Amino acid sequence: MDSNVAENINILAKFLGTRDIDALNQEELFKQYGIHQVDVMVLFGGSILEGGDVLASGIKNFVAKKYIIVGGAGHTTDTLRQVVHLEYPDIEITDLSEAEIFQKYIKHVYGCKADYLETKSTNCGNNITYLLDLLKENNISFKSIILSQDASMQRRMAAGLKKYVNDNVTIINYATYCAKVLNQNDELVYEENIHGMWTIERYVNLLMGEIPRLSDDENGYGPNGKNYIAHVDIPEHVKIAFAELKMVFGSETREANPLYATNMNKK
Repeated sequence: MDSNVAENINILAKFLGTRDIDALNQEELFKQYGIHQVDVMVLFGGSILEGGDVLASGIKNFVAKKYIIVGGAGHTTDTLRQVVHLEYPDIEITDLSEAEIFQKYIKHVYGCKADYLETKSTNCGNNITYLLDLLKENNISFKSIILSQDASMQRRMAAGLKKYVNDNVTIINYATYCAKVLNQNDELVYEENIHGMWTIERYVNLLMGEIPRLSDDENGYGPNGKNYIAHVDIPEHVKIAFAELKMVFGSETREANPLYATNMNKK
């Protein structure tokens, strides 16, 4: 395998899985934004199990005034159920939403819980709109918010929220993991173990599926396309990495599953 493949995967990963602070604690928040707590921290259920560890860390470090888990059933739900069932057979997860699974997980492992659960959303679009509905229904105003989503979808999640809020709202990205891929003996492997991590094949598929979605053209999700998200600038080196990966993996990027679509948004 071409040695550039791993490098190109990591270029996509770094662009998509953005973190605006180096660690999830009050010191970093104050250093970067001059605040010790945000108004809201949200974990989106499309993440791998590491997302639960990240949320629990945020709760233990008092980084937010309110904590919310968002997620019904979508394209990542079955994988999450399988991982939790294998690692924690004592946790009953049959027919539960992503939000309910993560809530049970952090209670079981860390003894903490989120303040609110959103359990009906099925895709990145209504993850955001249903979250905003929940905040409004519970009279939770916010000027600052931490978003934690699977690293492959983090940038799109932030762009989805940016479409609906004004510039007075500080959106802080904290992707639920930072993965690095290496080429060892002509095989792609992860540099470090990450809790509940996707197979390499699934991970590459997720990453590559994001670039067409983020592209602000007639086929993308930006204002010039389906208008699901705010405009995203894709740097030239990211476009080049994606083009080179397509030559290796073809166009087998993840398609939006109509099963999880809504009238306004697709994942």
